[in-house]
Amino acid sequence: MKHGEGGNSSRGPDVTDVEIVPLHLPGCLRLPPNPFGIVVFAHGSGSSRLSPRNVYVAEALGRTGLGTLLFDLLSPDEELNRANVFNIPLLSRRLTAAVEWTGEAAQTMGLPMGLFGASTGAAAALVAAARLGDQVAAVVSRGGRPDLAGAALEEVRAPTLLIVGGNDTEVIRLNKAAFARLAGPSQLAIIPGATHLFSEPGALDAVVEAARDWFGRYMGREGASG
Repeated sequence: MKHGEGGNSSRGPDVTDVEIVPLHLPGCLRLPPNPFGIVVFAHGSGSSRLSPRNVYVAEALGRTGLGTLLFDLLSPDEELNRANVFNIPLLSRRLTAAVEWTGEAAQTMGLPMGLFGASTGAAAALVAAARLGDQVAAVVSRGGRPDLAGAALEEVRAPTLLIVGGNDTEVIRLNKAAFARLAGPSQLAIIPGATHLFSEPGALDAVVEAARDWFGRYMGREGASG
């Protein structure tokens, strides 16, 4: 495991700067004591490993005993091309590589693996889950575009939770269409009153609760609590 400059000195003992090789993409690995699983995040359009919403979710999952990896799916140069944000084959390959790296890293080897995708990252997570098969124990999508996963939806066997804001009308429609195509165990959770970014009071906490329960159920700790 390769540490970034400065390591984890400024953000607490459970956070380590890492580099996803051979992609040379920076990431943040958060590990609680004795994690029962590890969740790899795929962020959405215009976001990064420093996304405040994903960091909030990652920190909350950490308090339940789950490790998390947030990393940049694109290099700074690649981010300049807006089309890359919607390049699901590229993003899913990057996510697959990060999952494989996580499975081989000394601190996370052998842990059950989950995927958490937001916006276009949700499609990348589902394509990666279809490709990786039983290496992925569970998938959660937050305000995602699972429809962009296309035919891969019918190949996903990992239990999948789609979380959508109740006021995010168009995304609800797209998620319902994708939900109908998922082959494995799945659930659609609609958070009342929430919009696409879950910025309303309590909305992101509802996402955390749903994700925590889903990962806990399928990654070995049903009923995990924060």
